[in-house]
Parts: sequence; structure tokens; C-alpha cells
Amino acid sequence: MSLIPSFLGGRRTNVFDPFSLDVWDPIEGFLTPSGLANAPAKDVAAFTNAKVDWRETPEAHVFKADVPGLKKEEVKVEVEDGNILQISGERSSENEEKSDKWHRVERSSGKFVRRFRLPENAKVEEVKASMENGVLSVTVPKVPESKPEVKSIDISG
Repeated sequence: MSLIPSFLGGRRTNVFDPFSLDVWDPIEGFLTPSGLANAPAKDVAAFTNAKVDWRETPEAHVFKADVPGLKKEEVKVEVEDGNILQISGERSSENEEKSDKWHRVERSSGKFVRRFRLPENAKVEEVKASMENGVLSVTVPKVPESKPEVKSIDISG
């Protein structure tokens, strides 16, 4: 369930999630390239936030990021400071030919960076990433929960 109404950007981010480093911007989505004072559309980084789902299973934390049109060489997955997962990349704009006449430019280009604070039970040294059909999957295994040792006591008498 989203805590941010869809009319305020439609993001599926829980602003109260202590592990999310996303900062909600109330202006996001209201300004378009044509609404900015003489800013060329290519200077506006519309690709700044790749949409990411974070799911926790009993064995791992699984991140899925939509990065359509990017090759795996254009995406980086890093763990910094021991517990910050960073997913970043860049989509370059197409080269413009002088003879080309553009009718519409809707695909965005630019850099994106998403950062997530991993919980203490994450095994950051065993992170795995794969990419298929424009979806980046990052799996961060979890340290198995240690079950308390139960010692049976014989009752005398």
C-alpha cells in the first residue's frame, strides 16, 4: 500500500521505510521540459529514477529495477560503506544528424542512481546481479537466523 497518493507522483515508496534512501520531492512530475525556462529537453534528466521493487524472502533481499534499453555494461551495481546497495547507470541520447527531422522525442536519457540501506542480516559479500529483457535483478542473500539452542532438562523425582 502506498503512503504517497498517486496524484503526488504515483511512486510506490514508503516514506517511513528506514531502509529507503529515496527522498520524496513534491515538485517531481509537475515540471516538464517545456515548463522549464528555456531548458533544452536533452538537458533534463528524465531517466533519473529507475523504478525498483525490493522484496524480502526468507533467504534473500531481491531488487528488480526496470532499465529498458540499457546493456549490462551501462549499469553498475555496487555496495559501499558495507551496507549501501547502489544501482546506477546512464542512457545516452542518440546522435542527431543535421538532415534528421524529429517529430517527437519521448524516450529519456541521462544518468540515474538508486541507493538502498541494507539491513544487518544482508550478506553483502555474496551479492549477485543479472539482467534480462531490460530488468536488472540483484539478489542479496541473508544471514540465516540462528535459532536459540534449546536444552532439555530432565526432571528428577
